[in-house]
Amino acid sequence: MTTATTPAPYATTPYALTPRRVLRSEWHKLWSLRSTWITLLTASALVLGVGLLMGTTYTSGGGDSDIDTVVLVLYGTLLGQLCVTVLGILVTAGEYSTGMIRATLTAVPRRLPVLWAKAAVFTAVSFAWMWVTALVTFASAQPFLSDTDQATALTDPGVLGAIAGNSAGITLLGVIALGLGAALRSVPGSIGAFIGCVLVLPEVLGMLPYDAVDSALKYFPTQAAGALGSATPIPGAADTGPALLALCLWATASLGAAAVLLRRRDA
Repeated sequence: MTTATTPAPYATTPYALTPRRVLRSEWHKLWSLRSTWITLLTASALVLGVGLLMGTTYTSGGGDSDIDTVVLVLYGTLLGQLCVTVLGILVTAGEYSTGMIRATLTAVPRRLPVLWAKAAVFTAVSFAWMWVTALVTFASAQPFLSDTDQATALTDPGVLGAIAGNSAGITLLGVIALGLGAALRSVPGSIGAFIGCVLVLPEVLGMLPYDAVDSALKYFPTQAAGALGSATPIPGAADTGPALLALCLWATASLGAAAVLLRRRDA
C-alpha cells in the first residue's frame, strides 16, 4: 500500500516567476551590456564638458547674462539626452536585433512584465545617473562663476528643483525612446523615428503662423523637458507642473502603444 504525498512547497517555488525576479533579471541585463556604460559615460562627459566650458568662458554682461544659471551650466544636456535616448532604444529594440528577446519572452510568457521591468530599471538608472551628473557639473562650474553675475549656490531657491527637473526631463525622453524601440523593434528605425517625430517635427510645426500651434508646442516632449530644467520661469514655456504632466503622458502613451503591440505580435 502506498501513501500519496504532497510535494514540499520549496520543491516548486524556488524558481517561480515573480516581479522581483523579472526586475532583477533586467537590472543585470542592463549593466552587463557595454552599450550601457558607453552611452551613460558619454552623456556624463558631454554634460560635464560643456558645463565646464560655459563656466570658464562666461563673462558678466555678455550675451548669456539673461540665461538662467542652471540652464547655462547644464547646456550640455541637449547632447547628453541623445545618449540617454539611444540607450532607451537599445534596452528594447537592441534585444530584437540580437534575438535575445526570444529567450526573454520564453522565460516570461506573459510579456508585459518584461516591458514594465525594462522601463522601471531604465528610469531608475537614468534618473540617478543624470542627477548625479548634473550635481557634479553644477558644483564644478560654480568656482569659475563665483565672481560673475551667474554666481549661484545649490541652496538658492529653485536650483535643486531645476537640477532634478533637468534629470527627470532627460529620463522621460529616454522612456519615450524605450517605448518606440519596443514598438518598432529596430534600432535604426527607432532612432530615426525619435529624431523625426520628437526633435524635428516640433521645429517644423513651429513655423506655422497659428497661435494654437504655439500653445500646443509647449507640451511637446523636448519643449516640456526644457521647461523643467530652469530655476526661473522661461518666457513662453509651460509651467513646471503642466510640463511634467505632459512628459509623463507622452511616456505613458509610448509605453502603452508598445504594450499593445507586444501582446499582439510574435516575438
